[in-house]
Amino acid sequence: MDLPSFWLPRPSFNPDGKTLAGFASLLSDAVTQGPDKPITYTLAAPKWQFLCYVAEQAGYVLHGSNDPSIERFDPRRSYDSDAFGDRTAVYAASDGIWPMFFATINRDHPLSMVNSCSDLAGETYYYFSISRHVLDLNPWREGTVYLLPAEGFEHQPPIRGVRQRQAAKLAPVEPAAKIRVSPEEFPFLSRVRGHDDATIRSRSEADPDGFPWIDG
Repeated sequence: MDLPSFWLPRPSFNPDGKTLAGFASLLSDAVTQGPDKPITYTLAAPKWQFLCYVAEQAGYVLHGSNDPSIERFDPRRSYDSDAFGDRTAVYAASDGIWPMFFATINRDHPLSMVNSCSDLAGETYYYFSISRHVLDLNPWREGTVYLLPAEGFEHQPPIRGVRQRQAAKLAPVEPAAKIRVSPEEFPFLSRVRGHDDATIRSRSEADPDGFPWIDG
């Protein structure tokens, strides 16, 4: 299946047994330690691979934030073009890379975002775009990815047959652990697109199903 070039495939992710054992041991220690202190990451594998393991094989969903000291996530209203995301809920990802985007984008800058993490043609693909005038400011910072127990989270239904990696819970959630991430550890830092806010707004209103409303 040929996909447009703006869909970014996940980098190769085939950890061997030793790497998986290291992930499992680190996760166990982190959950025992609790969320008061961030995980000390010393493994050779890129941090995004550990986070993908946590989200796909270990019973957690992930939430990225600029705030390093969240003790409880309370449901908040999110405004989205899709009904699943247009609710008051705690939102998280069943993927390790997507939340790194939200952790490292500096939200002190007012901006709009168009982003996605979906399973297409049997692989995981991403799309990242922010307001062009903010992208030009290099708006990146260190952030935190929180590990949330997946129990009670519902996963977004497929959209036109495509599996989505978003999950939501309508009740408060306390994190089990957290890890700091830097912009350089986000594997698509150089692939984030820029868009004109007015153009995206106009296109999305005219064609709600036309995601990602490519602008340039």
